[in-house]
Amino acid sequence: MTQETLNINGMTCASCAKAVEKSVSKVKGVQSATVNFATEKLSVEFDESVSIDDIKNAVKDAGYAAEEDVELREVIIPIGGMTCASCAAAIEKEVRKLKGIEEINVNVATEKAKVQYNPYATRISEIKGAIKKAGYEALEIEAGDEIDAEKEKRQKEMKTLWKKFVVSAIFSVPLLYIAMGHLIGLSLPEIIEPSVYPFNFALVQLLLTIPVVIAGYKFYTVGFKALIHRNPNMDSLIAIGTGAAILYGIYGTVQIYNGHLEYSQDLYFETAGVIITLILLGKYLESVTKGKTSEAIKKLMGLQPKTAVVIHEGKEMTIPIEEVEVGDIVLVKPGEKIPVDGTVIEGHTSIDESMLTGESIPIEKHIGDKVIGASINKNGTIKFKATKVGKDTALAQIIKLVEDAQGSKAPIAKLADVISGYFVPVVIAIAILSGIAWYIAGATGIFALTIFIAVLVIACPCALGLATPTAIMVGTGKGAEYGVLIKGGVPLETAHQIKTIVFDKTGTITEGKPKVTDIVTEKGYTADELLEIAGSAEKGSEHPLGEAIVKGAEEKGLEFKKIDKFMAIPGHGIEVIIEGKDILLGNKKLMDEKEIEITLQKESDRLANEGKTPMFIAIDGKLAGIVAVADTVKESSAEAIKRLHNMGIEVAMITGDNKRTADAIAKQVGIDIVLAEVLPEDKASEVKKLQDTGKKVAMVGDGINDAPALAQADVGLAIGSGTDVAMESADIVLMKSDLIDVVTAIQLSKATIRNIKQNLFWAFAYNTAGIPIAAGLLYIFGGPKLNPMFAAAAMSLSSVSVLTNALRLKGFKPH
Repeated sequence: MTQETLNINGMTCASCAKAVEKSVSKVKGVQSATVNFATEKLSVEFDESVSIDDIKNAVKDAGYAAEEDVELREVIIPIGGMTCASCAAAIEKEVRKLKGIEEINVNVATEKAKVQYNPYATRISEIKGAIKKAGYEALEIEAGDEIDAEKEKRQKEMKTLWKKFVVSAIFSVPLLYIAMGHLIGLSLPEIIEPSVYPFNFALVQLLLTIPVVIAGYKFYTVGFKALIHRNPNMDSLIAIGTGAAILYGIYGTVQIYNGHLEYSQDLYFETAGVIITLILLGKYLESVTKGKTSEAIKKLMGLQPKTAVVIHEGKEMTIPIEEVEVGDIVLVKPGEKIPVDGTVIEGHTSIDESMLTGESIPIEKHIGDKVIGASINKNGTIKFKATKVGKDTALAQIIKLVEDAQGSKAPIAKLADVISGYFVPVVIAIAILSGIAWYIAGATGIFALTIFIAVLVIACPCALGLATPTAIMVGTGKGAEYGVLIKGGVPLETAHQIKTIVFDKTGTITEGKPKVTDIVTEKGYTADELLEIAGSAEKGSEHPLGEAIVKGAEEKGLEFKKIDKFMAIPGHGIEVIIEGKDILLGNKKLMDEKEIEITLQKESDRLANEGKTPMFIAIDGKLAGIVAVADTVKESSAEAIKRLHNMGIEVAMITGDNKRTADAIAKQVGIDIVLAEVLPEDKASEVKKLQDTGKKVAMVGDGINDAPALAQADVGLAIGSGTDVAMESADIVLMKSDLIDVVTAIQLSKATIRNIKQNLFWAFAYNTAGIPIAAGLLYIFGGPKLNPMFAAAAMSLSSVSVLTNALRLKGFKPH
């Protein structure tokens, strides 16, 4: 199964999106087709029997144009070894064989290849490999600017709409003055005074209307084309309404020429002109606001540095970031950004990863630690080996994740889609019936025409189509700012319905790394002496509990003593000789086996009840004390669970640990339900049991051994720094290992859904209230008739108000 995203050109409202979806879904082999009206993108899933051209043709059949959604990059590669034009042709031929190459031009005179390519489909190293395969040498690259096709397209669209609005306004203002001015006592030149020269009066209006119609020609080309394809849209409503007004005006002008001067009172040219001008203004404001919804992506893209310093043959070389290959040794000085993901091989420093994880405290990095591209090196110089470059880096994966989420649909959006699909044909029917009804009831043809136009113009379903996708775009972008990566509209919507959250214990509620928590000594020993002996004894051990004791001794700066003999006793502990003393370190079984009296039984039981593992130390046959080791609870766990309880959410914990340890941890943090001694493969079925009670269940885990449970849950949240497995199995990825972000994710979901409901309410309410008023309901009871010009202004403002409301989400802050 293949998934592709295509840009759709020519859409103007939600019913356009519905028409594209309908047409593409008819293609045999297409599994799903989803159009996001706000981003103007089609996400389509299809099998190998379908080609991209089949999908593009289906979009064309619906009356629109599709183009593949790629952000192309451009690089200039100097080439060595070329001698003539056939060398250039050979290189071009070889490079074009690669997937994702948009364009290549090799210039023999400058000895350079200019390549435009899709970075998600191919890599610079592959392009260089193709040049080498052709028999030539690819030299050091010159970085070209990344082509942000989306941004360019948006800016071009905004400029075009502004120009069209200005042109139409220049002609509409005098048109409105000429048509309406004399009615409110404003004077007109005698040459166009309706009472003196009525034909001139009509002709000037017609001439002023023509440039306005040209500025808004797309309403007619797209609108009538959609009508022919039996998928009428917003443009169809405008085209029919203003077209009817213009045709009537032309008819009136002909009648005036033939001597019927009464027609000069109602020509309707100004209605068409002002409607087109106002709608062009609304479209311009809409495109400006739409541009603001995707700022999260632009911010993420701006984090990446442009160059990297690599060590090549002992020398420092500054190269474009696109040139960095896996395995390169990269040098980063204080204050510089980390260019790509890697592992530290020399030096130590602290790194600010807040732009990716939201974690404000810089993290200490030593040899062997991982570094993330786009984070900031604070105070030390380090060298690291690049492990992930290009589209594989954590930042690139996050950008892709946010882009995919912003293009997705929430289930609530389907309601708006279904309605808008039927909406336009119904509105056209209402407009025709309203006009006919008034005419039959004895109103003039002019009055009936006014009603017909007003209904068509006020009912455009733009606001309806924008209500959901804009809120999702802003919501997912806001989540990314706080290190909460939401993978689409479905988890974003479902999260606010969660009633039970299941937490994995190890590495989620707890740190996942055992630590020395208590030291109990017998008389004659201090805690440090005991820890020093235990640490020295465990220095050769590979057991996790032993490692925790060694680390505890290291943290206190204790010196390790020389071991003369080491013997591991499986399942019991170890026996060592240090400075001639026989040391035993292990569990109660070891003490019993060696017949050592346990004098600290009470303390041992207390530690065990607290979920800690007591390790007994005996020196020369006598008990010297206990070192307790436990997986400590994260600082934020209890606070996060308290906040979830305040939100009315039940909290469960699932673990493979024994019941006593699990109960001790649960008591510490305030867990409601404890599921202990659960095997990894049974975690998913435990989640299902909770779902069977009729509740929406979320699962929070580390995304590796919890993958089946994360997939089973209504919403899966992966704790960690965005690993591949976590991203695959979870619906939401929490970049910080902080459970407070679970609360943030739910709060963000609630805020977004509230915003969507507000948008849908106003969009529905506006259309529901607007149509009867436009149809003359108030006029029946002695109220005003709705002028089509005011209907156009109201329609444009409805879309802008919905977008502005969605942008309010930018102010979201977790409580």
